[in-house]
Amino acid sequence: MNKVPRYFEKVEDSNETQNKDIKPKKEFKKEIVFNIDVKPKPWGRRREDNRIRKEQRNPNKISRKNVKYSPNTKPKLWDHRTRDGGVKKIKYVPNPNPKFPGRVPIPKQKLQRHSRGEGIEKKGIRTGVHRKRFEKKEKNIKLATELAARAEILLAEDTGFLEVDAGESSTQFTQKEIAASVDITSATKYFELHLHEFGPYRAKYTRNGRHLLLGGKMGHVAAFDWMTKKLHCEINVMETVHDICWLHVETMFAVAQKNWVYVYDNEGIELHCLKKLNKVSRMEFLPYHFILATASEVGYLSWLDISIGQIVAQYNTNMGRLSIMAQNPQNAVLCFGHSKGVVTMWAPSSKQPLVKMLCHKSPLTALHIDPRGIYMATAAIDKSIKVWDVRQLGEPLQNYTVRSAAECINFSHTNMLALGMGNIIEVYRDCCTKTAKRAYLRHRLTGFVSNMDFCPFEDVLGVASSRGFTSLLVPGAGEPNFDAREANPFQTKMQRKEAEIKALLEKVPADLISLDPTRIAEVDIPTLQEKVEAKKKLLYLKPPKINFESKRKGKGRGGTVKMAKKKKIVQEQAKKVKK
Repeated sequence: MNKVPRYFEKVEDSNETQNKDIKPKKEFKKEIVFNIDVKPKPWGRRREDNRIRKEQRNPNKISRKNVKYSPNTKPKLWDHRTRDGGVKKIKYVPNPNPKFPGRVPIPKQKLQRHSRGEGIEKKGIRTGVHRKRFEKKEKNIKLATELAARAEILLAEDTGFLEVDAGESSTQFTQKEIAASVDITSATKYFELHLHEFGPYRAKYTRNGRHLLLGGKMGHVAAFDWMTKKLHCEINVMETVHDICWLHVETMFAVAQKNWVYVYDNEGIELHCLKKLNKVSRMEFLPYHFILATASEVGYLSWLDISIGQIVAQYNTNMGRLSIMAQNPQNAVLCFGHSKGVVTMWAPSSKQPLVKMLCHKSPLTALHIDPRGIYMATAAIDKSIKVWDVRQLGEPLQNYTVRSAAECINFSHTNMLALGMGNIIEVYRDCCTKTAKRAYLRHRLTGFVSNMDFCPFEDVLGVASSRGFTSLLVPGAGEPNFDAREANPFQTKMQRKEAEIKALLEKVPADLISLDPTRIAEVDIPTLQEKVEAKKKLLYLKPPKINFESKRKGKGRGGTVKMAKKKKIVQEQAKKVKK
């Protein structure tokens, strides 16, 4: 058994005697000074034995934590207590290798992109405690900005697209040729479901793009994981289905049937029957507000809070049948297209439209807003398609004329625009800021197109038609990098429960839905000013004088002394109220 040296014994390094002939490796330049007069620390034997064993295993390693190396700082002296009671002072050289000067500086453009604005001015802060608190807060904000800018290096994924040679066009490639050229995992995302009996269909993906919901006009409803092809449920409601919509999680979805709206779970069990929402033609779910917005055939708009089960707002628009509906994801405002070429925008806080703009001279056929809430595309019967900037609502950015009227229109995360014209589907690339001269992809179906939806974070376009459902491959359509805290395609059961609770705690009230999404962070100045003025008026109001006269009673039952006492008591109480 090896003898373990104690802290009062001098230990000789056995590696120095064995490796005399071997050339030492290049290490940091260091300067060692022994001061034997210093008293040793009162360490215990067990702790000292463990330290000696650790140094024997790694003799070249210096056991010192939290040592920071920086090329711009001066060398620091660190004290280490030695075994014989001395102090070993090691002088560290910060940058021994000049080829690597240190951390790569962050570009100013990235810092400005993640910047949170200018800091707080320290002139108005009076106390030193609050000054230190705000300095610490500003330091944390600066650190968070730098970390966010550096994290962009981890976003290595980039969008791809079809590259063609000279004299070729990307529209000549069919879906079978694209599926044969990509890897096996991507090739499985191209499939077709033949459902001839219950069409036409409507299809919608979840926010994370993992699950798909199908609803046929004749009552067929199915929900499944389209990546693994695992079926969640498949039912026939035995009524006509006008629209379908996922709720806040993939375990609940709403179906607009003949008379009312029904809510089902992922096993096909009916959970609720919402009889307050009748004759619904279109539905949209607002995820940050937990509100199910519906539009009826007779022109009624309804906002239902599914977290408490109450109607937030419901009124008649007096605009006729509402069959063209879209949601602005940036501010949760609902947009509707009408037969007079007019687009209106509505919020539950106002019974009048927030915006009413004339987009086309002929009736509208389709309407959609991109996922970022910047561009809006409208289509009309006169074969015209216009792209608008929703933030300005001025003149259209682009104006196109296609071969036939587009009945369906949809934006992807990368601003690709898909058009459904009869049984033909055309996809345009970079058509918002630039004028697209020709289509990016073209595909022909056996039945006419009834609904389209781009799958989030995937290069897939889901097309629902009168003959079933088709999943098409569109290279470059999906956002390659996703935020797992916002929408996670690989979400587990526990993560889904935690995300649901967090979303409920951070629910935005329906009163804050407006055209300006920054209104949430602002202070309601007029209301605050009115409260302050009302408080000032109360301070200057004088209490009214009280002329109290006690009731005269019969002879012998009361006297002037009692009457004076009662009057004095009432006056004292009035003074207390005045104070």
